[in-house]
Amino acid sequence: MGNQVEKLTHLSYAEVPTADPNGMDAEEDASRIGVSYIFSNDDEELEDTVDGREKEQVQDATLYDKSNELEYAIYNRNECIYEKNLKSADMVTSSPENLSNKCRPGDLVEFVATSQFPHWVVYVGDLKVVHLHRGEIKNSYLTDASHGKGGRIVNELYKYKAFHPDVVVRNAMEQVGARDRELSWRNSECFAAWCRFGKREFKTGGEIRIGKQPYRLKVKLSEKKSQVLEFQSLEDLIVEKRRIEQIGRAAVIREHEKTPLSRPPPNRKINECQSVYLVNHICT
Repeated sequence: MGNQVEKLTHLSYAEVPTADPNGMDAEEDASRIGVSYIFSNDDEELEDTVDGREKEQVQDATLYDKSNELEYAIYNRNECIYEKNLKSADMVTSSPENLSNKCRPGDLVEFVATSQFPHWVVYVGDLKVVHLHRGEIKNSYLTDASHGKGGRIVNELYKYKAFHPDVVVRNAMEQVGARDRELSWRNSECFAAWCRFGKREFKTGGEIRIGKQPYRLKVKLSEKKSQVLEFQSLEDLIVEKRRIEQIGRAAVIREHEKTPLSRPPPNRKINECQSVYLVNHICT
């Protein structure tokens, strides 16, 4: 297996096998490209670093540029299960201190800053949160977990029915101290969403990656153009969504103009191989 993984790391995209030798889906007219994505287990170890260097704490909210964010929708077959609309009042960020006054136990909070992965936490009361950070579930003060970033309450992004707040808090607190191989989540977003909604799809290996791709991530590039990426699992989709959020609108548009294939960064660590199918749609 080691030799097989090593071989995969040296494949060019031209050598990666597609589902069909012609790159076409037999049941649809749309052109599709089959890609073997190789991801690290999570992106938490990268959240506070840039190019391998420790990133200074973000003290100025101006380091967050809302205009560099993108709007998304996630579909499981024909059902919309997530929607991010930047025009919504919920997308306005607040300082960690102001968030502490707004949050209620069971709330999900997303901390954002330019060129960083968004960091999700579960507010559990008494100014504290539970979150997955650098391979461990931690119980921290909200201001410490923020690392100075602005944040917002994101209870309504996912459209699943939420547990009662007491259950959300209990789910989070029961995991405090879990680390490394004890973890069942790939990143802070998967963990926080699991605490609130309890869906196994947020867990590592919660879905079998076979057959057609039921999940679609629709990324709005402009008023008339969007890109749709298809995935076999929600977990895989979230990993790519977070990569897009980290690089920002300008970089995503450059990727799209250069090639319809959304490629993982070259320093992504080897862990597991997953198939992702991408297809572009021009919306007029």
